Amino acid sequence: MRNQLLFIFVFTKITRHMKSASILFLICLSFFSFSQINQDQFGSWEMYFYKAKFKDSPWGIQGDFQLRNWNVASDLEQLLLRSGLTYQPKGEKILFTLGYANIQSGTFGEDKSTVNENRFYQEALFPVQFGKRVYTNHRFRYEQRETETAGFRTRYRYNLFLNIALNKASMEKGTLYLALYNEIFVNGEKQLDTGVSVETFDRNRFYTALGYKINDKIKVQAGIMNQSTNNWRKNQLQISLHQSL
Repeated sequence: MRNQLLFIFVFTKITRHMKSASILFLICLSFFSFSQINQDQFGSWEMYFYKAKFKDSPWGIQGDFQLRNWNVASDLEQLLLRSGLTYQPKGEKILFTLGYANIQSGTFGEDKSTVNENRFYQEALFPVQFGKRVYTNHRFRYEQRETETAGFRTRYRYNLFLNIALNKASMEKGTLYLALYNEIFVNGEKQLDTGVSVETFDRNRFYTALGYKINDKIKVQAGIMNQSTNNWRKNQLQISLHQSL
């Protein structure tokens, strides 16, 4: 069933500099609110991302904790806890990560049962900057997944991130910025251990948001992520906190 959904989400002012940001955010939101989707409700994702380096060592850690709901307030979609050990070669921009994630996935609707997933992953993150205002990141991730219902499977992911400083000449304290990304997921196997066949294409995520850099260590973002598979398409309201420890 396809319905038009009109939803106005007001971006909370973080500082006095963000009055004009609300207007830009509502324009972006209106575009997605009127798009056709296969679910009646917006979902919601609340996320915390962290990273840290071990003093002057090339080693560090990074990860994220995410609570995902099928609707704005409840109905658990996923609880994701992910952390990894990072390595950045001396004098290089590229960052490698070896990590682990535990995911509890819930089904849409009244069924409150969950499925557990253990996931190992390896990734490479390569930043490229254009001038002082435009920042990009290329992330390549390979996952090995073990779930209670589908057995062992693998997946490849590529994400292109784009951040553009709006009110300052570079990404510094007090910067309001536009955050965009697109990530494509590709299944490593078409035939699962359970005998079920899946498509090579798993899903795609397109994200647009406004961010604010509170200081050199903390920034926040709020926006919309549109997720699509071969069978459904859904919009998610997203709020995230990014911290360098």
